[in-house]
Amino acid sequence: MNILLLGYGKMGKVIEGFAISRGHNIVARIDLNNRHEFEALSSGDVDAVIEFSHPSSGYSNVKACIEKGFPVVCGTTGWLEHKPEIDKLTQEKGGAFFYSSNYSIGVNIFFQLNKLLAKIMNPHKQYSLSTVEIHHTEKKDSPSGTAITLAEGIIENLDGRETWVNNQIAEENEVPIWSQREGKVPGTHIIKYISDVDQIEILHQAHSREGFALGAVVAAEWIAGKKGVFSMQDLLGEINL
Repeated sequence: MNILLLGYGKMGKVIEGFAISRGHNIVARIDLNNRHEFEALSSGDVDAVIEFSHPSSGYSNVKACIEKGFPVVCGTTGWLEHKPEIDKLTQEKGGAFFYSSNYSIGVNIFFQLNKLLAKIMNPHKQYSLSTVEIHHTEKKDSPSGTAITLAEGIIENLDGRETWVNNQIAEENEVPIWSQREGKVPGTHIIKYISDVDQIEILHQAHSREGFALGAVVAAEWIAGKKGVFSMQDLLGEINL
């Protein structure tokens, strides 16, 4: 299939390697320096777009893809206040939009484990909650999109939690996210339930960007020819690595 890369930083280059190794063709690699190449492409040139750019350009990039009729897989975080608009535009245009805050298969298993643990902890009010995310110093948004997804999973399943806060003391109805930026850490997320007598902790630690990149390519393969708004939850039932 013909894949267009929107964003060609470190992640874009790893995605390119996986796409080529799986037999796909990269029709263009678009960044700030060659935006005119994107404008010249039409729907017949592109089977799927993989968009990993910057929080400031994620919304405009995805919108442009949907308007051109390109199926788009997006992994850029930090723009999700506009996602309802993109979902609506996708439906209006009969397009295809796939979004995940994290394309790692392991992280998506972790999302489900987090929800289950939150539900189990409901009767046990003696435990306080803490969540931590650690990423490399080049990451632009804070908290990470993955941390937000984890917080939303807790809010959905733990009674009394209504919203999340970042790097501040949380009220009883809030999920605290503590964001740290260190060296070249690909991504670590920790959920803790702490009481006076013990601590329950689940952790996901990425060792490299490769898990994210492979998941994005698999999502692009999956979305080609489909119409609608999708997520990793839709994909995981059919995934075949």
